[in-house]
Amino acid sequence: MSTMTQVVETADIRLPEPEPEHCPGPESEQAGKDAACEGCPNQAICASQTPRGPDPDMPEIKNRMAGVKHKILVLSGKGGVGKSTFTTMLGWAFAHDTTKEVGIMDLDICGPSIPTMTGSEGEKIHVSNSGWSPVYVADNLGVMSIGFLLPNEDEAVIWRGAKKSGLVKQFVKDVDWGDVDFLVVDTPPGTSDEHLSVNQYMKECGIDGAVIVTTPQEVALLDVRKEINFCKKAGIRVLGVVENMAGFVCPNCKGESFVFAPTTGGGRALAADSGVPFLGSVPLDPRIGRSCDYGESFLDEYPDSPASTAILDIIKSIRVAVGEPLEE
Repeated sequence: MSTMTQVVETADIRLPEPEPEHCPGPESEQAGKDAACEGCPNQAICASQTPRGPDPDMPEIKNRMAGVKHKILVLSGKGGVGKSTFTTMLGWAFAHDTTKEVGIMDLDICGPSIPTMTGSEGEKIHVSNSGWSPVYVADNLGVMSIGFLLPNEDEAVIWRGAKKSGLVKQFVKDVDWGDVDFLVVDTPPGTSDEHLSVNQYMKECGIDGAVIVTTPQEVALLDVRKEINFCKKAGIRVLGVVENMAGFVCPNCKGESFVFAPTTGGGRALAADSGVPFLGSVPLDPRIGRSCDYGESFLDEYPDSPASTAILDIIKSIRVAVGEPLEE
């Protein structure tokens, strides 16, 4: 059985025929009832499924996640604010402490960019009796992404919610993370399937909290406010707000100018209004994009950049928030 075929199967249901392209998934409430189900040989099987009660995979998920000490979600609600970029730099920064084991879980199923940003595109997942092995980009930094499962990097993932939830479950149930100090979870924009699933499967294992990423302009803050409310309703602690692209810093003269004007106060005002901590602002440095394109650690390549200083200060605050302060 190929890895991609293995991904789209559910844990509890085995269907005799292949699922149609737009199948809602046999675990969906619309299973057997959706328009895509018309004419499907599996329709009667899916329509006859009854509620199952507690997820039978939860004990296995708890056992798998027992070795992960701190679990941190990176959320926004808005696309294009730099969640994946910040997740990558957060992973690299945690991994600077060679006494710590770090993992990055990429849940942006339709647009996985973490493999490119970590220089691991083209890698494949090794499957053994202990589960799926993360791809290691450093001695103490492992990465898991659907990007490693695609036949080519340009392949589109056209899945409905149930299949996305199934992959999220496999990432927490089947990946052999081992003993990890920090697991950073990158999420797509919004407050829907992937966010609900990761909260469902990881909440009982203990999520330390979420880092909310925004940019200064009001059009971004509109969606980020919704993400903070999502966290409150879902019972996810907000570790703090990070304001990304907060001004442009010239690499030569170090002069700073505002590209996205904070017309309503930016991330700091948002944090104050929402009653959550403000972790700091990261200025826009064009070399960050270049480092991500080449899969390099910006913090290693440009340690004297104001952006690097800002990111490292934010890392210190996050470590304090999860009870793992840096030793002086």
